[in-house]
Amino acid sequence: MTETYRRCPWCGDDPLYREYHDHEWGVPLHDDVRLFEMLTLEGAQAGLSWLTILRKREGYRRAFAGFDPLKVAAFSEDDIVRLLADPGIVRNRLKIASTITNARTVLEVQNRYGSLDRYLWSFVDGAPIRNCWSTMGEVPASTQLSDTMSKELKRLGFRFVGSTICYALMQATGMVNDHLTGCFCYRSKTRPHE
Repeated sequence: MTETYRRCPWCGDDPLYREYHDHEWGVPLHDDVRLFEMLTLEGAQAGLSWLTILRKREGYRRAFAGFDPLKVAAFSEDDIVRLLADPGIVRNRLKIASTITNARTVLEVQNRYGSLDRYLWSFVDGAPIRNCWSTMGEVPASTQLSDTMSKELKRLGFRFVGSTICYALMQATGMVNDHLTGCFCYRSKTRPHE
């Protein structure tokens, strides 16, 4: 007998989308390599659908050395040319170059703050924010907090980190729980501030 769960409607019926929704989106993430991956993928999504990026995720992992920031930071112009010919990723020069720049900036953040995790989670004081949205229309595309994060990331040298991308990153990595209150994931991903 198949169990039926109420999910956030954005994931639709696509199995890959549902898997991502059920097991990743909104789960607090604290690994620097994975955070760099999500920062990259959220930036790559700009102008595209998230499902397009999910379908290319393995291509991104292969192309960008498993998102090891130390390895990606060493990429050269030759690597950019190679990646522009790689059908496994979005072949956009600005997005590819920004990933390399962002890897170098991740290393600077790690040196200055101890970890990318510590730095990013400082925007939410180290604990997930649990929202109480009941409809998709209530979920914002950006907030004052994502505006602040965007401004600070840009100040450090990160690229493709506008406020909407930052908010999507916060949602994806569990800094913000934006599962709808009727979704079965709402209570399982984070606990409310008590």
